[in-house]
Amino acid sequence: MNYRKLSIWQLAREQSIAIHKMSMGLPKFELYETGSQIRRSSKSVRANIVEGTGRRRYPKDFIRFLIFSKSSQDETIDHLETLFETGSLTDEVLFKQLQKQGIQLGIQLAKFIEAVERRG
Repeated sequence: MNYRKLSIWQLAREQSIAIHKMSMGLPKFELYETGSQIRRSSKSVRANIVEGTGRRRYPKDFIRFLIFSKSSQDETIDHLETLFETGSLTDEVLFKQLQKQGIQLGIQLAKFIEAVERRG
């Protein structure tokens, strides 16, 4: 199993790039606060998928890293919403696009975790 072929990794990759680009347009004071946090959490989503895939022979480890990935995804969505709610992210179209993408990724991660658990 090559992690690059996983749709969840592909979505996580797209999201981390989009989040990174969005964060670079934030007000200067946010670049190093929530901007830094959201960049790290979105990159953690894809990194944990990669690390978990590398441990796929050990189902409990694989699931553990996928859960880390899902948790980082939830964190990313929360940071995104905070940026919008506080007015640091003012582009509502971009916000809704990133939010929709993030929610979809979260759903797919949850389904993937369930599938791996069933295979156990």
